[in-house]
Amino acid sequence: MDTTLAQRATGFLQMTAAGQVRAAYDRFVAEDFVHHNAWFKSDRASLLLAMEQSAEAEPNKAFAIKQVIAEGDRVAVYSHLQRMEAGKEYAVMHILRFDNGKIVEMWDMGQEIPPDSPNILGMF
Repeated sequence: MDTTLAQRATGFLQMTAAGQVRAAYDRFVAEDFVHHNAWFKSDRASLLLAMEQSAEAEPNKAFAIKQVIAEGDRVAVYSHLQRMEAGKEYAVMHILRFDNGKIVEMWDMGQEIPPDSPNILGMF
C-alpha cells in the first residue's frame, strides 16, 4: 500500500469533515480536479463550495475512517459519518485518484445506516 497517498487521502477527508475545507483543497487538491458526485457540477470550485456549505450547516458532524486501501494512483477510504443535527449515520466510500501527489479525481458514495438493521455485524 502506498502510505504517502493514503495519508494524503485521509488528511484531505479529515480536514474537510472538520470544516477546514479551503485549507484541505489548497494542500491536497489539484487545480484541474474533477469529481463524480451526482448532486453537483463536476468542477473543483463547485464541490469546494458545497463542502464549505455543508461544514457551515453541520459543524458538529463526526467522521471516522474505518478502512483505507491504496494501490497505484488510487486510494479508497471507507468511513463512518454521523450527522449530529440530522440524527443520521452513513457509511461512505471515497475513491481518490492522484497525480503528482495531488487529488485529481474523486468518486464518493454514501449509504444511510438503518437504525434497526437485522445484520448483527453492522456496516463496519
